[in-house]
Amino acid sequence: MVQSIINLGEREDRILTIVKGKYGLKNKSDAVNLVIELFEQELLEPELKPVYVKKIQGIKKKGKFKSYRSISALKKDLKNA
Repeated sequence: MVQSIINLGEREDRILTIVKGKYGLKNKSDAVNLVIELFEQELLEPELKPVYVKKIQGIKKKGKFKSYRSISALKKDLKNA
């Protein structure tokens, strides 16, 4: 675990106190961790690499994907595979 000393303004301190109370956290450190986790989920969501997107588009064009109108058609195709 890494420990850090941070300087917060009054507003930021109040926000952490609100987060701490709203989520029933033990201390402000837990509140900071929660805020960081929420930030990560919201803004740092990994995007697909362009190489992977091109690969999927190529597979779609080549026709390796097949559509089925019913489950019975899928089952029939799987039996014959």
